[in-house]
Formats: sequence, C-alpha cells, structure tokens
Amino acid sequence: MAVEIIAEIAQAHDGSLGIAHSYIDASANIGVNTVKFQMHIADAESSEFEQFRVHFSYEDKTRFDYWKRMEFTLEQWAGIKQHCEDKNLNFLCSPFSIQAVDWLEKLNVKRYKIASGEIENYLLLDIISKTGKPLLLSSGMSSFNELNKAFQFIKNKNGKVEGVFQCTSAYPTPPEKYGLNIISNLKNQYACKVGLSDHSGEIYAPLAAVALGAEIIESHIVFDKTMFGPDAKSSLNVAEFKQLVDGINKIDISLQNKIDKNDIEKYKELKTMFGKSLAINNDVKMGEILKLEYLETKKPANKGISPAQYESIIGKKFTKDLQKNSFLNESDLI
Repeated sequence: MAVEIIAEIAQAHDGSLGIAHSYIDASANIGVNTVKFQMHIADAESSEFEQFRVHFSYEDKTRFDYWKRMEFTLEQWAGIKQHCEDKNLNFLCSPFSIQAVDWLEKLNVKRYKIASGEIENYLLLDIISKTGKPLLLSSGMSSFNELNKAFQFIKNKNGKVEGVFQCTSAYPTPPEKYGLNIISNLKNQYACKVGLSDHSGEIYAPLAAVALGAEIIESHIVFDKTMFGPDAKSSLNVAEFKQLVDGINKIDISLQNKIDKNDIEKYKELKTMFGKSLAINNDVKMGEILKLEYLETKKPANKGISPAQYESIIGKKFTKDLQKNSFLNESDLI
C-alpha cells in the first residue's frame, strides 16, 4: 500500500493503559499501517499558566492536572510500543518536551511526528534532528514562511523531513477549512512526502486528499464520539475508520493503475450490444425520399447503418418497400 494510514490515538485512552492497548488492537483489526500517540509529561511541558482548554474536564482542575493524568511511565510506553510491533504496526509518537524525546530515544523509535504547535520550538527540532531520525511535520498553525524556516533549520542541523501534513487546527474541522488546496502547494514547495492530518471527524477530507496525491493520512480514532476527551468529536469511530481504510486502499489502487482511454478494444462486444443502428419508424415505399423524421435508432449496433452517418443518407430514395421498425442498410437506399 503506497498510502500510509495513521490512526492517531492521542489522548483517546484518557489516561488508561488498558484502553490504550485496546486501541492498538482495534487499529490492527482495521488495517492501518501506523498508530500514533502523544507523549505528555506534565512536569516537563506544562505550567500553572497554561490556559488552553482549562475548563473542559469534570475530573481535572487545571490543564496541568489533565496532562498529569495522561502520563504513562517509560516502562508502560515500552509495553505500548512492543504491543504495536507485535501487531505489525508502526509506533509513532509526538513528543512535547525534551524529556519526552529522551524517553522516545530510549524506546529506539524510528521517526518523530512534530505537532503543529512545536514547529517553532527550535530547541526541540534541534535535539530531534541530531538523533538522525526522520521527522514528520504538521502544519496546522504554521504559515509557509514558518514552515520554510523550520525546514531550513532542520536541514542546517543535518535532520531529515520525511513528510509534511496539511492540517487545520480546528476541532472538528468544517469543510470550508479542510484546506485541500494546500496539498498541491506543499507538493510543489517541498521535496518530501505530503499528507493530511485530519480533524474533521468524517472520512471525506482524507479520501479527497488521497485522490489529490496525499501519501500519508492521519486521523484520530475513538471508540465512541460521545466519550470524554478533547479530540472525540473530531475523531472517527472504529467502523468509520475501517471505511476510510477501505476507501483509501481502493483510491490508491486506482491511482497506481492508469488506464488508456484510447484502448477500447475490450469494449468491442459491449459497444455492439449497447450501440444503435438506424431504423425507420413507419412503412415506406420504393422510390420514396428518406426524410429526417422517418429515422429512429435501435439496438444493436451491427444491424444497419450507424447513427453517426444519418446526415449522409437524408434525401436518398428507398430501393424497396420497407416495414416500420426495419433496420436501414446501404442497399436499401440510392
């Protein structure tokens, strides 16, 4: 499969290790290539001044408390990564702190996903670039100018950008903000894979993105959209994700198998079967002049003169009497 499909679990596990592992099993069953997590370590990334989505939880008084509840130990993360590998899934994770990078290096990850809010975090980009691992960049909150600077910075640090995602930081993302036009812009701008990191909560934008040439698709997955969590409403449930995977696979097959529109030999029989021949719609006498209003077309295509030649026979005389619904042949006219 040429298109990589990433099921982003993110915070859908709500801090439960068991649920996190359940999402790995569910993702493996629907045929994705990769599962993606977010590694949040509250003490390393957050502070009492963080205001984003503060009052969204009945359980957490502050955003810091929420990140704290989302944490897993390094040993637990090792189990998560091993479970992914046991299921033949790529393990992908976005770090949100230098400590998270350190942990992911201890887990020996193969590449990194950079969240859009970290594009200008050059310290993080520097440290990741120096690992020698490829990066995937999400562009949700970034201008092209900011992306260009990030690309150049990573290049200067001998890092490698494997892919860049069109992404809209709206949860859920409405159709007028999909930004599908950016797919071609990114393909023209950067010498790497281009993808879509989707937050629409529907399958349409990712399918369209693949048709437009996206090589990586990332969508959030959730067991039920009514579950608690910041991304639940902008996620796909398991059944929807399976439908997305099937659709992407079919579109991918289509794009890899180009057809020759001029090669119609295989339709020869069908063209005869469904094509038409000229016929007359009333009785005529020998010597009578053929008028346009006498003509009809009837299946199949091999019983008379082709409808494509109708103008060339108008005004000719009939060489014999013909009954209504008779097919017209060259010998019938002079």
